[in-house]
This record gives sequence, structure tokens and C-alpha cells, in this order.
Amino acid sequence: MNAVELSLAAHRLESICEEMGAVLQRCALSPNIKDRQDFSCALFDRHGELVAQAAHIPVHLGSMVYAMRDVVGMLDWHEGDIVVFNDPFLGGTHLPDITMVMPVFLRGACLGFAVSRAHHADVGGTTPGSMGIHRHLADEGCVIAPTHWYRAGEECPDLVAMFSKRMRSPDERMGDLQAQRAACALGRRRLLEWRGPELERVFERLLAVSEGYARAMLRDLPDGRYEFQDVLDDDGTGHGPLPIRASVCIDGECATVDFSGSAPASKGPMNCPLSVTAAAVYYAFRCLMPPHTPQTGAIFRPIQLRVPEPSLLCAPQGAAVAAGNVETSQRIVDVVLGALAQAIPERVAAAAQGTMNNVVFGGIDDDWVYYETLGGGMGAHGGGPGPDAVQCHMTNTRNTSIEVLEMHYPLRIVRYAIRRGSGGRGRFRGGHGLVREWEALRPSMVSLLSERRHSAPYGLLGGGSGRKGRNLLFDGKGWKELPAKVVLRLDPGQRIRIETPGGGGFGEHDGPTSR
Repeated sequence: MNAVELSLAAHRLESICEEMGAVLQRCALSPNIKDRQDFSCALFDRHGELVAQAAHIPVHLGSMVYAMRDVVGMLDWHEGDIVVFNDPFLGGTHLPDITMVMPVFLRGACLGFAVSRAHHADVGGTTPGSMGIHRHLADEGCVIAPTHWYRAGEECPDLVAMFSKRMRSPDERMGDLQAQRAACALGRRRLLEWRGPELERVFERLLAVSEGYARAMLRDLPDGRYEFQDVLDDDGTGHGPLPIRASVCIDGECATVDFSGSAPASKGPMNCPLSVTAAAVYYAFRCLMPPHTPQTGAIFRPIQLRVPEPSLLCAPQGAAVAAGNVETSQRIVDVVLGALAQAIPERVAAAAQGTMNNVVFGGIDDDWVYYETLGGGMGAHGGGPGPDAVQCHMTNTRNTSIEVLEMHYPLRIVRYAIRRGSGGRGRFRGGHGLVREWEALRPSMVSLLSERRHSAPYGLLGGGSGRKGRNLLFDGKGWKELPAKVVLRLDPGQRIRIETPGGGGFGEHDGPTSR
């Protein structure tokens, strides 16, 4: 197989994943999936090795490398099987992210797997949206070990019964699950358009070539040991700040990332499953590879992790992890990129907003749940300023449009704007954050999981820090500042405003800051 044929095969497999995503989006019921596009699709070989992925959610896809290695070997697969799980300690992320796996068989032999992962707006638990401030995993929602939804083509009723009994808006949950099934079925059909032996040769060659790209990238980095430290504000239960330390050792075509000295496991939901920590590290290194590098699991083979067990970055069994996936993962990226910036400052951006600004509304007297993450400022870099009001690093979702939100939920958007002046100053300024304000129209619960409210996104090479974020409540009398992580009740007419952080600036400021 020559280079042209291999490139065509890689793009063909990637396009299958993109098509799977289009099916999932168009078949889904919840705005979180059909509008925000909070999902990911990928293909794996028969051993559970990632061979193709779409440009969906980085934290989903890096962690799915772990998920499939765990799950493929623990089950006896048959044609017509569909397996569903969300267990964060089996390669998952947090409970709302439900993974579906469909094997692809040709003449009785397994060729590979079509996989989708989607963030469901609720999976039970004590707080609407399953994203509250909890201390135990069981309080966050339903923990689904790898479970057959279909076995050899026959539906197993237990999974459906559990969804109906334990989750809010179960019809919407099942509709989204059916959309995942349709996406996987599309991936299966497309893989079966290949000849079996040809497909196995493509997989083998793609894995080898992509690993070569990763090793070449590492060889281009100066050998050495580079260290960096940053903090999380708190864990939502009164403990913080929580330090994250990384030592990145580059040795030829290998890298080791050591997190010794990072915080122990937290009381609150900031704990990261090891798969999420790995996903954040992999993402940081993937940003340094050529864009045309085939997206396979082999690109991560030269990168070794050393993570204290148990710790904030390797959560103990049963620990709450809802915010580890969405918030701690962002700080891991900041820390790894901060270390790499010491080796190659011209190729690394200043810190982005460093948070996903998670907002969850849910009904008190009725059964509805709305979830959203908010964009902010991206860090500036040696080539120019950071973009304004974008989703950064480990998330890649869109916003929920005002029209869709107000059509589906008893909420009103009062304000949605760029947060001018929030980007860090420098030769190139960091991107500005945004301001989004909701008014409750019916009694509601709201959960906020956010970061960078006490520590600011750092600048590079003399660039200034981005502005910290703010959470505010209007109670009818005036504005009150809220903690970074909080769960509270809203009465009709009360409002929540989120001001998201700006990105760090790049280079010393010597005149008008460049836009």
C-alpha cells in the first residue's frame, strides 16, 4: 500500500466516523446532542485499538482508547450484539457520557467495532443533570457496567427498564440511545463495504504509520525535563486550591509525563479517572503533530504516564468524578502545555480559559433537564491573538441557540455577549470570554461546576493573565457573587449570569495590544 492509497483509506475511515456523527445528531432528541453536538464517534479494530475517529470531543476519544482495551477482552462478542456502559473506571469519563459498542462481523469473523459516546442530559442521581456537588459516584447517577442492550440481535429488556425507572425524561434518554444505535449501525454498514483482508491490512498499516508520526514529533522536541504547576480553585466541598504538577521528560522519540506531587483524591467531584487524565495528556501532544496524522490509538504508544494511585488524577473506586471529566481535564492540559512551552515556546499557546463553565438547569415541579458548557477566551500564541468566546481544548461542542433553548425549556436568555477586556494583554492578546444570562420562568434547580474563578489563565513569555470568570445570581434585589461550584434553587424571575474567563496573552506588551 503506497502513501496515496494509505491517505485515501485514512480519509475514508474518518469520513465514516463523520457520517456516524451526522446520523447521531439528526436522530437525537435532546438539544444537548442534536444542537450542542456533545458526542463522539470512532472505529476500532478487532483487538480494540482505535483506528479512526471524527474531530468530535477530545476527552471522549482519548478515553475511549482505554475503554475499548478494557471492554473488548472482557466479553464474548457475537453478531447482532450491542453493549452499553458508562462506568468511569472502565475507560469512561463521567456518568452522563454513555458509550455504545457494536461489533462488525463478516462471515463469522469479527473485523472491528463501531462506537459512539454521547453526553445524556441526565442519568439519574440526586441532582438534575447528574452534575451536582457529590462525594460518591453512586449519588451522581446510574453506574452502567458493560451491559448488553441487544444480544445476538435480540433486545434485552433490563437496560430499557432501568432507563425508565431511574432517569429523568426517560423517553428522551431512550431516543438519544436509539440515535447512538443508528450511528453505530451506519458505521457497521460502511465497514462491511470493504473486503475483510483488505480492511485488516489498512488497520495494520495505519497504526504503524501514525505511531511513526508520533515518534517523529517527539524527536523534534529538545531532550530534557520540563516542569510546570497550576491549581484547581476547589472541589466544591470547601477544600482547595488543588495543585496539579507535571514533569515532562523528553528522551529521543519517547516521552514520560509524571504527575507526582499532585493533589490527593478530593472529597468533591473533581477526581479524574485515569482514562480522562490520559486523554488530556494525549490531546496536548496530539496538538504538536501534523494535522494529517492518522487518528489512531498508536500515536499514544510512545507516551508513558506516571500517576500516583489513588489521587486526584487517578480516582479511587467509588469516588465522585462528574467534574473531573470537564474541569480537571482542562487543568491537566494547561499544566502539560505549560511544561512543553519551556521547550518550544514558539509552538505553544498561553493558557485558554481553563474551564467548561458547566451549567445545569432542572425542573422542581416537572421533569426537564438542560445542560450546557460555555466557551471562553483561547490563549494567544506566537502567531497571533487567541480567538474570542470559543470552546477550548477538551470540549468541542457548540452552544445551544437562544431559539432552541427557549423553545424547549422554561428559561429566557436575557443577555449573550462577548466579555470585552477579559483577554490577557501582551504582544498578542488572549481571547475574550463571554457573558450569558438566564432567567428562570418556573421553579428550577441550577448546578454550576466551573473553574478559574480564583486562579487566572496564565500568559506566556511576558504576556498577561486572562481575567478570572464570575458566577452571579440576581435575586430581585441585586447581584450576588456565587462560588465556582454551587447547587441552588431559582424562583421565577431570578437570573443566573456567567462571565467566562479570558485567555492568557503572549509576549511582552510594547504598545497597542494586537487584536
